[in-house]
Amino acid sequence: MTRELLGEERPTAAGLLGRASGAFGAARAARCAELARLAPLTRRSAELAAIAALAVGTPELDPWWGERRGVGLPSPDEVLDTGRPVAPWDDLTALEMLAAWAADDAADARWGRPVAAVDLNSWQAEDRVDLPEGVRPGDRLVLTFDAGGRLDAVVVARKDDELGSNLDFAAIRYSRPAEAQWSWGVAAGLGPHPLPGERPEPYEESVPDKIVDGLREWALRHGATQAQVGDVWRTKGDMVAAVERVDWMWRSAEWFGWWRAVAAVIDGHPSVSALVEALHEGTDPF
Repeated sequence: MTRELLGEERPTAAGLLGRASGAFGAARAARCAELARLAPLTRRSAELAAIAALAVGTPELDPWWGERRGVGLPSPDEVLDTGRPVAPWDDLTALEMLAAWAADDAADARWGRPVAAVDLNSWQAEDRVDLPEGVRPGDRLVLTFDAGGRLDAVVVARKDDELGSNLDFAAIRYSRPAEAQWSWGVAAGLGPHPLPGERPEPYEESVPDKIVDGLREWALRHGATQAQVGDVWRTKGDMVAAVERVDWMWRSAEWFGWWRAVAAVIDGHPSVSALVEALHEGTDPF
């Protein structure tokens, strides 16, 4: 999917930023790279995946960057300039918010504006939305469930000629920017993702031997192989690569504690000592 959408057989930050520069200009691409550089290393892949959404979405939406989205909302260019998200997207980063906007706008352009939103954590199919005036049995209503994600509700006749609707889960679909964001993140993984011209190289920063040796040994004791963990962790790049190889999210729940401790080392979080101690003691500091 990444190859088809972005032309990258092996996704790299340099290749992505080159594609972004061609899609929406060198100045905007440079600002996107700056925002990605400011993010914690464990979040850099998510920021780059958001740039992938923008690179794919911009040609479909032009003009887009200079247009305001509504009353009280800034334009994408203004968000990129400030680097700050706005409510109700303020649980995202600025790049993630822009990616969500691009994904939704591309979905609206292709399938029309949704009449309602549904939460697919519940798979109840019947009568999940209020029906607009004038609908008839057989009509299909576009619904949203995620940024760039759409599915249909089919209007049906119930008893006594009452109208209802059934969700058509086979109609779940995503806009191209949403697919680009997801697929780039999966294909490229956590990293390392050095940025062009980045000096000093953050992935080359050294890590504390005693702490990381204990984290490596913990991983080996709990099922990771030597090949996955690697021979030695001397830099943050070594740690990022090892995290990518061990596939910790599909292991037992205690690996979440390992991930938090490793991520704290990589990102220079002040809670490193507490997280490492809790991991070895089998407790939860939070």
